[in-house]
Amino acid sequence: MSTAQASADVAVIGGGIVGLAAARAVLQREPTLSLVVLEKEERLACHQSGRNSGVVHAGVYYAPGSLKARFCTAGRAALAAYTAERHLPYVECGKVVVALRDAEIPRLEELYRRSCANGVPDVRLIDADELRRIEPTARGVAALHSPRTAITDFPAIARSFADDIRAAGGRIMTAFPVQHIEQRQDTVVLTGRNGDRVVAGRVLICAGLYGDRLAVMAGDAPEPRIVPFRGDYYRLTPEWRTRVRGLIYPVPDPGLPFLGVHITPTVGGELLVGPNAVLAMAREGYRARTVRPDEVLDAIGWPGFLRFARRYWRVGCAEMWRAVSRRRFAADVAAYLPGITARDLIRARAGVRAQAMDAAGRLVDDFIVRRVGKVVAVRNAPSPAATSSIPIGEELARLLLSTDDVPAVESQ
Repeated sequence: MSTAQASADVAVIGGGIVGLAAARAVLQREPTLSLVVLEKEERLACHQSGRNSGVVHAGVYYAPGSLKARFCTAGRAALAAYTAERHLPYVECGKVVVALRDAEIPRLEELYRRSCANGVPDVRLIDADELRRIEPTARGVAALHSPRTAITDFPAIARSFADDIRAAGGRIMTAFPVQHIEQRQDTVVLTGRNGDRVVAGRVLICAGLYGDRLAVMAGDAPEPRIVPFRGDYYRLTPEWRTRVRGLIYPVPDPGLPFLGVHITPTVGGELLVGPNAVLAMAREGYRARTVRPDEVLDAIGWPGFLRFARRYWRVGCAEMWRAVSRRRFAADVAAYLPGITARDLIRARAGVRAQAMDAAGRLVDDFIVRRVGKVVAVRNAPSPAATSSIPIGEELARLLLSTDDVPAVESQ
């Protein structure tokens, strides 16, 4: 069987929104470089970039000073400008985070403190009466209102980034799954299916659900490990579309990096409800019946996962019950949006979150980027990675092109 070989100054592994944003930024910094993006699927943005709720976060949740906070604040403004320039969908529908009981108000006040520290524009705490004026159907004792939180079409933005890359002379090769990485003295050899090769001077790994495996191929440490969590979504029946104006979230559990089941309008006019968070039986296991035994064993055999499961087994059981019971799912939403029943929920497609976990069972909640020789590897790019894609891409381009011994960008 014949093989093919190509070369480039820079190769980016991963055709999701972060990899494409980084490739675009590389060519903006160094237009004369040759660059190729390698995507294992037939099309771009198939996985996390194309299976999310489309929310452009404003920076409400993130610890001040974290990479998440810094990149999210800059990313929201950058995306607003980019979508306006390219005539892509971007709607500032606003968000309320609803406290259902007085005991949740201190957590709501902490979110307000974080929002102010992160420079979230126009954010404020509101009482129950004002909540009803903003979202007449929602109920709670208080809420945080973020009017500049928006929704967009992230796959469309990713495709636009790809157009920018091609216009700048870059190449995008789909159906190229990288199966081996060899660092040589002056180059990195990336081997794909059938022995096809790309030889690059520098490599950036932005591979999402498989980012840890590719980083280890490049010589990085095995920790943190990606553990996949499936998030199920439903669509609300059409009559609800006139009863919800913006995004409606519960107050999140501060011990977990998940935001709870929430209501999300889409730029296509639908209302999504979700996601929950259950262990996926495959890294790309978007259906409950999709099982890859090697990947299941890889997840549950990781010492970190066993420690995590012992710590959060009650939460896990609740999430699994919600995954199999539409009635339970509806009841959780009805707590802050009265009137929702199981009959109002129509199954929508699921997503899988690439959740990094360390050996102690801690969920890694910030961006982790490491340099390994001539390779820069994104080990964790959690939400709000899509919101933050433009400044993350610029930072990754800076690291990749730097000739200095730049330390890892790592914040946990």
